[in-house]
Amino acid sequence: MVGGRVAGEARARGHRVLALSRKPPVSDDPDVTPVAVDAADPDAVREALTGAGAVVLTLRTFPADQEFLAGATRAVLDAAARLGIRVLVVGGAGALHSPGDRELLVAENPAYVPDEYRAVALAGVAQLRTCQAHPAADWVYLSPPAVLEPGTRTGHYRRGTDTLLIGADGRSWISAEDLAVAVLDELERPGPDRHVTVVQDNRRSARADSA
Repeated sequence: MVGGRVAGEARARGHRVLALSRKPPVSDDPDVTPVAVDAADPDAVREALTGAGAVVLTLRTFPADQEFLAGATRAVLDAAARLGIRVLVVGGAGALHSPGDRELLVAENPAYVPDEYRAVALAGVAQLRTCQAHPAADWVYLSPPAVLEPGTRTGHYRRGTDTLLIGADGRSWISAEDLAVAVLDELERPGPDRHVTVVQDNRRSARADSA
């Protein structure tokens, strides 16, 4: 859901795209190059990323496979650090602090994460910890809000750091299309924070910063 929309947003902005996946779809766009690669294979990842300008990592597993997620993320960070490439990891909302209670991670907050998704949310926390344990890499971890779903590209969102954001409508959500906008904005105009989040905000312009 996210990777394809990020690729589409990148192409709309004039970027060339390497679409890496175990089974990449065929593309008829000459500026989108599908590349078959296993994210858990460090040598293959490094070879595939050679010459790239930036990396967007959009790995998810369900049922949760924390070991694979952390290992694949580490392989990408290792390769990117050697190649001098910035990495934007599209992670999970579970790694954020709960609004009004910074001691409670969203992954452990039943108000936002049902029991059946807790393992997936905790895997996202492990993924962030993997990034934090890799100071040599130039990375940023983007947590979506509590709900991420297909929708409409408005180009409007509100940006925060490491605490879950709630929109003006009382919901913590964003369309996958506007998350892709936030991804490209962050790559093109990097902010100072290593952990950021966004929420839908149709009343304000894109990249409106929030405390």
